[in-house]
Parts: sequence; structure tokens; C-alpha cells
Amino acid sequence: MPTFGVEEEFLVVDPGSGLPVPVAGEVVDLANRLGVDLQPELTCVQVESNTPVCRTLREVRGHLLTARSTGSAAALQAGAQLLAVGVPLTGPMGQPFSDSDRYRRIGEGYGLLAAEHGVCGCHVHVGVPDRETAVQVCNHLRPWLPVLLALTANSPIHQGVDTRYASWRSVLNSRWPCSGAPPYFTSAEHYDAVVDMLVDSGAVLDRAMVYWDVRPSDHLPTVEVRVSDVPATVDESVLLAALVRALVTTAVEAIRRGDRALPVTGEALRAAYWRAAHDGIEGEGIDLVTNRPVPTADLLRRLVGHVRPALRRTGDLRTVNTLLTKVLQNGNGAVRQRQAFEQRGRLEDVVAALTRDTGQDWRPETAA
Repeated sequence: MPTFGVEEEFLVVDPGSGLPVPVAGEVVDLANRLGVDLQPELTCVQVESNTPVCRTLREVRGHLLTARSTGSAAALQAGAQLLAVGVPLTGPMGQPFSDSDRYRRIGEGYGLLAAEHGVCGCHVHVGVPDRETAVQVCNHLRPWLPVLLALTANSPIHQGVDTRYASWRSVLNSRWPCSGAPPYFTSAEHYDAVVDMLVDSGAVLDRAMVYWDVRPSDHLPTVEVRVSDVPATVDESVLLAALVRALVTTAVEAIRRGDRALPVTGEALRAAYWRAAHDGIEGEGIDLVTNRPVPTADLLRRLVGHVRPALRRTGDLRTVNTLLTKVLQNGNGAVRQRQAFEQRGRLEDVVAALTRDTGQDWRPETAA
């Protein structure tokens, strides 16, 4: 089975109010001294953790737990708190940029769009045989991207109000000139031609600003799936990682058989994205085969059925079924944020719920 790794982005906030505080650089330095490699992000209120290359879900879980606990300890030393949440709950629309030449260039070139980009996602990287395969894998994963978004939605509260969307982060992300689901590419050459056009036209500064929700790496034989909000819990990140690796594995096998990916139109994908961002796991999604609305829970079960052989080979099927059942029964981050907010309409209650989720001590029975 292919190797894989996970990146998680977090907000650095005031422990009581949830107001973002621009001390990400200090948190990164403190975490690095504690032995965990955190990275700065575009704004001074975000940090990112990266697992090393992993082969099992147990490895992924261990690294995610260590990064969250050490990052939280570093944030505490800086007088702040680490939250796994897709968007700031409150605070000014714009945030200051991290001290980096590239980030300053993005800030100057994209203005308020960049300043408002204090949002946090989760990216899963999976190894593939070569770059041509990577591009074709992206085609095969396109129909499943809205389902993964619904599963991990964790950003319903923004600017102190319920946005009525489960993933407001995906709505904010969609404003970038290169975002959302990628086009259907016929080859790596076709992919490169489109990316070159985006860079040459000035729509993006460089190839790293290709923010499509699934993309081949420019320097490694990997595929990166970046559609998700940062999940509220480690359990949900582990579930996401397992499903993404199984989807990539299943796609590689289909490519070897000569199976063509479903050529879903951009319009259909846009509709499915909107539905997933709005409803999350509690409502309906769009079946991109029939273009009909169906319960998102059914789409998630279909996803598991689609990748079941791959999950069986890694021994991950039982873990995935257990974790998915837990999410469908208890809700994901968006559900729990809303439950906390609806009790008294206080952001402090949402911060408390997110704090529990971000640093929860996981029970052995859910360990992979």
C-alpha cells in the first residue's frame, strides 16, 4: 500500500473569547524547541503541523496527537490557545501576514482576499507510481471531493454568527482564482499547460498557488487532497486519511485496468460542492452519477463500499467503519459547534467545545 502523510492547520486564539491573536511565529518557535516541527502559514494567526511519511493509521494517529498536544503547550506558553477550526469564530476580517517574502507578495497582490485567508484545512498526501498516474488519479477523485468536504465540515460560525453553512471555509476558499475541484485533465502535459497559463497570466504567483482540492505534487510522485476543513478531532483526521489513501489506491488500480474516470462536469461539481458546504453530514449531497440529491450518510457509505477492497488489504476497514459510525451518530465539528452555540448563543461555549475536541484524549478502542 502507498505511503501517506497528513498536514493540519490550526488557529491561534485567545483562550476565552476565541479572538485570533497574531503570535503564530512565537508558537512555532516554542513548539520547535519542544521537539515538534510546526510551520507558519500565510497569516500570523495560523500554524501548520506535518506528519512524516507514514505507512499505517497508527503512525498517523501518533504523530497527529503529538503535534496537537505539543502545539497546544506551545500556544499556552505564548498566552494563547490552539484550535482545530476551519475559520475564525470572531475578530477582524483581515489578519497580519507572516514574515516571509512570499507571503508579503501574496498579501500585496491579493489584498483583502489574502488578509481574510486565516482559514484552516487538512491535506492528505499519498504516494503514486509517477506523475502521469498522479494526474489521472486526480480525475478519479473529483467525484468524491464534495463527500470528503461534507464529512469534515468544521466551520459554521464566523464573525460571531451562524453562517447557515457547515463549511464556511470552503466558501471563502472558492474566491481564489485557482480553487475548488480541478478540471478534468487528459494528461500530465495538459495539466502543465493549464498551470503554466495560470502562472503566465498572473492569476497565480507560482505553481504553489495552485489551490485545487486535489493536485499532483510538482516535485514528488504524490497526490495531495486538500478539500477538507481541519477536522475537529484526531479521530476525524484519521478517518479522512484512511479514506483518501484508499481512494488513491482504488484509483491507481482502475487506471492500471484502463478504466476511465467519470467525466463529471464543472457545473455538477460546483453544485455538489455548494450542497456539501451548506449541509455537511446532516443533510443531503448530490449523487454525481444521477445528479440527484441523496442523504450524505448514504454517499459516505457508498464511498466506503467503493474503497472496501483497499481498506481490507491494509486492515483499516474495521477502523473506518467504527469511526464513520461515530461521526454519523455524534456529528462532526460543524454539528458540535452549532450545538454549543445554540444553547446560549455564546462564542465562549463554542471555544470550550472546540478546545475539548482539539485536545481530546482518545480512547483505545478507536485506535487504529
